[in-house]
Amino acid sequence: MTILGTILRPAARVAAMHAGHQVRAFLRAHQRTREGQERLLRQMIDAAADSQFGRDHHFDRVRSYADFTAAVPIGDYESHRPYVDRVLGGEVRALFAAGTEVVMFAVTSGTTGAPKYIPVTQRFLADYRRGWNVFGLLALKRHPQAWLRPVVAITSSARESLSPTGIPCGSISGLLAETQKWIVRKMYPVPRIVSEIHNPASKYYTAVRCSMTRDVAMLTTANPSSAIRLAEAGRDCAERIIRDVHDGTLNPPEGLPPGLTRRLSLRPEPGAAKRLQELLHRHGELLPRHYWRLNLLCLWTGGTLGLYLPRVRRLYGDVPVRDIGLLASEGRLSMPIQSGTPAGVAEITSNFLEFIPSEQVESARPDVLRAHELEVGREYFIVLTNRAGLWRYNIDDRVRVTGRLGASPVFEFLSKGFHACSITGEKLTEHQVVEAMRRAAGALGVAVETFVLQGHFAALPYYQLLAEPIGRVGAETLCRRLDEALREINLEYDAKRGSGRLGPIRHRSLPEGSFARQEARRIVQCRGRAEQYKHKYLMNEIVRDSECAGGGSISGLTHPPAARWES
Repeated sequence: MTILGTILRPAARVAAMHAGHQVRAFLRAHQRTREGQERLLRQMIDAAADSQFGRDHHFDRVRSYADFTAAVPIGDYESHRPYVDRVLGGEVRALFAAGTEVVMFAVTSGTTGAPKYIPVTQRFLADYRRGWNVFGLLALKRHPQAWLRPVVAITSSARESLSPTGIPCGSISGLLAETQKWIVRKMYPVPRIVSEIHNPASKYYTAVRCSMTRDVAMLTTANPSSAIRLAEAGRDCAERIIRDVHDGTLNPPEGLPPGLTRRLSLRPEPGAAKRLQELLHRHGELLPRHYWRLNLLCLWTGGTLGLYLPRVRRLYGDVPVRDIGLLASEGRLSMPIQSGTPAGVAEITSNFLEFIPSEQVESARPDVLRAHELEVGREYFIVLTNRAGLWRYNIDDRVRVTGRLGASPVFEFLSKGFHACSITGEKLTEHQVVEAMRRAAGALGVAVETFVLQGHFAALPYYQLLAEPIGRVGAETLCRRLDEALREINLEYDAKRGSGRLGPIRHRSLPEGSFARQEARRIVQCRGRAEQYKHKYLMNEIVRDSECAGGGSISGLTHPPAARWES
C-alpha cells in the first residue's frame, strides 16, 4: 500500500460502500427484468409527457407497452434530429420536461455524414456514471490487487466545440473525467488536461510521460488501438521520456499547446529515471510490461476490435482483459460481469430495451422482442429508449445472445449494421462511402459508377478500393481524394486517420467487366431478376492480411454476402 493509498483508504471505503449498494441493486434488477423495464418505461413517459416529442406522440394516452409501440415508431437519429436540433438551439422542451438541464452534447459520427449530437442531461449523466461505478467495483472485486493503485485512463475532450447556446459538445468520457470526485481523481496519474491535447502523438507521449513512473495497476480506454499507441509512444521515445523524467520536463517530439507544461506540475525524478534506464538496457526496449505492475486492462474486445488483442498482449504482457461493455455516446447497453469475454448483461436499469431479430432488421414490419423474450444463440439488433431523449432508437448494433443472468440476456457485440463497417471504431456506412466517391470522382472529373470498399486488418489497418480501370486518373489519386472525402464526412474516420490508427486507402485494380460478371453470376445463383440485384459498395466482412496471423476473411464477425437481395 502506498502512502497515497493509506491516506485515501477511509474515503475509498465510503465510496466503495456507495458503489456496493449500486452493484447489489443492479444485480437484483435482473431477477425481475420485465417488471423493472415496464416501471422504467412508465417513468420516462411520464417525465416527457409535456415535451414536444411527448405531445406529438400522444404520451398522455399511453397506458401500456402496446400503446407505446403504437404511438412511437422505431426510428434512427435522423428521425430524432429535428427535435435534437431544437434542443441544440436552446429549446429544451422539444425533448424534455421544462427545467431540464442539458450539461453537454455527446458528439459521434452520423450515418449520412452530419454528426450526431446526443443530449446529456443530469439524469442521463447520473445513469452513465452509475454504470461505470458498477463496472469498476465488479472489476475490482475480481482483481483486488488493483485496489487503491493508480489507473491510467485515455479519454477525449468534452469541449471540442460549443452549441449555438454555448453548451460544450464533445466526448462524454471527457465530461466524466472532468466531474470525477477528488477521491477518484487522485488515483489517475494522467491529468485531465491531457484530453485537451489535439495532436495524437503529443497526447500519447504526455500520457505515458506522466504515468510511466507510477505503480499503475489498471489501464482503461475504449479502443485497444489507443492502448497500442500509448505503449508505442513509450517505446519509440524511451530515451526522450527518461530525460524528461530526470529533469522534470515535458518535450514531446511534436510540441504542446503554450502554457500546458506549467499546468502539469512535473518535478525531477532522477531515481525513477535511473530505474527506467536500467530497464531499457536490460530489455532493449521499454514497454508497459516492463515498467508497470498491471493487474487489469479494460478495453473493447467485441467484433473486429478483438483482433488487436495479440498486439496488446505483446506490449502489456499476459494481463487479464475485461471488456468495458457495449458503450456508446447514446448510453451503456451492456455490463460485463466477468473478464476474458466481450459478453455482458443487458443494462436494463438505465434503458428500456427492445430487440429486432437480425434476419428481420430490414423488414417493414419486423417482430420486436423485449429483453426477457430473447433466445440464447440468436442474433438481434438493439432498439433503445433512455433519458437522452432517444425513443425507440435503432442504434444499429448487432449482438449475439450468449446466456442469461436471471431473466435478462447476456450478449456480445458483433458489428454495426448490414450497411456499415468498422475496423477500429470508425463506423463507416455505405451511404458515406457512396457520397465520398461521388465527391472524389466529381472533383477529378471521372465517372466511377461501380466499386467496392473493404476493410483490411493489418499491422496498420486500412481500407482497400476495388475498382475497374478508371481512365486517365491514377488509382492513387482517386484513393487519396476518396480518403479526404471520407475524412470530411465521418468525424470518427478522420480521428482514426489523424491519430495513425488507420492507414490510407489502398487500390486493387480489377479486370474490366468484373462487376458485370459478378452481377450475372449472383442473379443466376439466386434465381432472381436483374432489378432485384443490389450492388454492395461497402463490404462489412473484414479481410485479415497475410502480414497478420492467419489469412482470409474473419468469420463470425461480419456478414459475408457480397450482395444483398431485396424482395
